[in-house]
Amino acid sequence: MASSTDSSTAIDDEVRQLYERYQAAESDAERHQIALEMGKLDGRRHAEIYAALEDE
Repeated sequence: MASSTDSSTAIDDEVRQLYERYQAAESDAERHQIALEMGKLDGRRHAEIYAALEDE
């Protein structure tokens, strides 16, 4: 079973990769798509935080 630390590390890696893609994007449309992916990732992170709080 993965710990919350492992999950956080995986999400941090995803954020880093998305940010690097955002910086390298050549068009506004590409940056917009990456920003949407960042928003979904942020939502997942918040869902994990709330789930962990409910388990306490």
